[in-house]
Amino acid sequence: MESFRGISKVYYTILAIIGVPVNLVAIIILSRGKCGLSTCTTRYLVAMATVDLLVIITAVILEKISSYYFAGSFLEITPVCSVIFAMCYAATDCSVWFTVAFSFDRFVVICCQKLKIKYCTEKTVTVVLTTVGVLFCLKNIPWYFTIEPGEIINNVPLFCHLKSTYYTDPAWVGFDWLDKFSTPFIPYILILLFNALTVRYILVSSRVRKGLKGQSNGENHRDPEMESRRKSVILLFTISGSFILLWLLYLVEFLHYIITGISPQFYNESLCIIAQVAVMLLSLNCCTNAFIYGVTQAKFREQFKDAVKYPIAFIIVLFNKV
Repeated sequence: MESFRGISKVYYTILAIIGVPVNLVAIIILSRGKCGLSTCTTRYLVAMATVDLLVIITAVILEKISSYYFAGSFLEITPVCSVIFAMCYAATDCSVWFTVAFSFDRFVVICCQKLKIKYCTEKTVTVVLTTVGVLFCLKNIPWYFTIEPGEIINNVPLFCHLKSTYYTDPAWVGFDWLDKFSTPFIPYILILLFNALTVRYILVSSRVRKGLKGQSNGENHRDPEMESRRKSVILLFTISGSFILLWLLYLVEFLHYIITGISPQFYNESLCIIAQVAVMLLSLNCCTNAFIYGVTQAKFREQFKDAVKYPIAFIIVLFNKV
C-alpha cells in the first residue's frame, strides 16, 4: 500500500497541475461565445467546466494533495475537513448531473423537434443548472455529519474519519444507498439511454434523408443539416463516452458492494486498491472535457491558439519598445 500511496501522490499532483489551467482556459474560451456553438450548449459546457474545476480544487487539491504535502495544517482540523468532504461530494454530483442534463439537452435538440423550441432556451438552461446545483448541494449537507475526529489534541479535533456507525446505522445506510444510486448509478443509466435513443433516431432519420435526396442511387449531395447534427453528436458522444469509461470501475465496485454486502471498511488490500483506482479515474473525468473540446471543435482550437499567441505577441512588442 505504501508504494501505491506514492503513485497516488504523483498522480493527483499531475492531475492538479493539468486540471486547473485546462478548465480555466475552457471556461474563458467558451464564455466568449466564439466557438460556433449555440448559446444553450455553451452555457452547459461552461457550467460543466466550472464544476470540474471545483472538483479538482476540493477533491484533488484540498483533500488529496493537502494530506501529502501539508500534513498537520489547519485543513486537517475536523470541522474544516468535514466541510471540504461535503464540498467534494457536492461538486462531484453537480459534475455528473450537469453531464446528464447536457445529454438530455442534446437528445431533445436532435430527436424532439417540437419540444426543442420550448425546452432549448437560455431561460430553461439557467433553471436546469440552478435547480441541479442547489438540489445536490442540499443533498450532500449530511456528509458533514458523517465525520468524527480521529484524534483530539489540546481540545482541538483533528482528522476526518467516517463514523463507526455509518455502515450499520439504518439512517446512514439509507443515505449511503441514496448517494450511490444518485451518483453514478442513475446517471449512468440515463446517459446510456439518451445516447441509445439518439443513435437510433439518427440512424432512422439519416436513412430517410438519404432516400429523399437520392443518395441511395449513387448521387452525392451535401446535407448541411446532417453535417451540423454530426458535429453535435460527436461532441455529445465523446463527453458521454468519457464519463461512461472513467466511471465504469466505480460503478463495478458499487455493484460488488450491493451483491456481496461487504462494506468498504472490511475491504482487503486488493479491494481497497481497486476502490482507490476507481476514485482516481473518476477524478480524471474532470480534466478530459477540456481536451475533448479541443479535439472535436475546430473553432475552440482557433480560440485557444489566439489565446496563446496574444500574450506572446504582447511580450514581444513590449520587449521591442524597451
